[in-house]
Amino acid sequence: MAPRSCALCQKAKAMLKRPKTGQQICRDCFFYVFETEVHNTITEAQLFNPGDRVAIGASGGKDSTVLAYVMKTLNERYQYGLELFLLSIDEGITGYRDDSLETVKRNQEQYNMPLKILSYDELYGWTMDAIVSQVGRKNNCTFCGVFRRQALDRGAAMLNVDHIVTGHNADDIAETVLMNIMRGDIARLGRCTSICTQGEDTIRRSKPFKYAYEKEIVMYAYFKKLDYFSTECIYSPDAYRGHARAFLKDLEAARPSAIIDIIHSGEAFEIKEEVKATQKVQQTCQRCGYMSSNPLCKACTLLEGLERGMANSGITDRARKKLDAGGPAPDNIRTIPFFSRMNSGGNPAIAVEQPS
Repeated sequence: MAPRSCALCQKAKAMLKRPKTGQQICRDCFFYVFETEVHNTITEAQLFNPGDRVAIGASGGKDSTVLAYVMKTLNERYQYGLELFLLSIDEGITGYRDDSLETVKRNQEQYNMPLKILSYDELYGWTMDAIVSQVGRKNNCTFCGVFRRQALDRGAAMLNVDHIVTGHNADDIAETVLMNIMRGDIARLGRCTSICTQGEDTIRRSKPFKYAYEKEIVMYAYFKKLDYFSTECIYSPDAYRGHARAFLKDLEAARPSAIIDIIHSGEAFEIKEEVKATQKVQQTCQRCGYMSSNPLCKACTLLEGLERGMANSGITDRARKKLDAGGPAPDNIRTIPFFSRMNSGGNPAIAVEQPS
């Protein structure tokens, strides 16, 4: 059978079948439609303003590497007028993050973007290797997720940026919707499907890949020959998200549109007013100044548990009571530096590594 022509340009030979639509198209048309769909997502949601300083959450993986490349491409093509930075968080995972950061450093040179790396050790005094040695592999992702979110905001504040973009794709968001449903946490559905979020004291954060399938991101990286790190985190196989991911892959095999359908379902959920009324009022952490729904933010609670040798006591509210029963925290306990959006002059609070 002769090879099919591209369904879009009708000229070149079809090189791939889009997982998202089933269209058989050529490589150049795939690049164009993928980039155009991301551009449409950005413009329809009005994510940026000219002159914005934007930090790209860079891990060295496929999603963040493709995001950095596409953001640079679209910024130049459509003249967004953005100043782009790479922001990496070093969790301190030997044999994983140290290797992936080498990829980020190469991306810095390839894309000509300033890079800032902020480590857990620098910010919290603990690495993920040390945390796992204390808590084991059952709840380690809870620590990493909480610490990483705050570290991104703090790194962005050091860069004095207006916006953080992350490589969360359609698969990631659909998995989060499923996880919240399985946990009965319906109140979180509206927030987890939002393309852009911002707390009162945090930096605007968005997901330009909200409607981009993971498989298409991989195909884009492959055909563009992008330099990315493909090894999975050594502590993630036991994560609860893995169950939602496996279920989603089974759904996608039977119905490729299931990913987008789940996202739209999450967007369509309406929370009753009485449920909204039960949500805690947003405040700031008394200890570190970061946003929190309690007197102490989750990061400070987890760090206090680690420092007092009761690591798992910060995981749940019930376990927290056990920590409180041990009396007040010692005065010499390690704490997180107080959170500040920018320095008094409105300038970047820290120097960043420039491409050579």
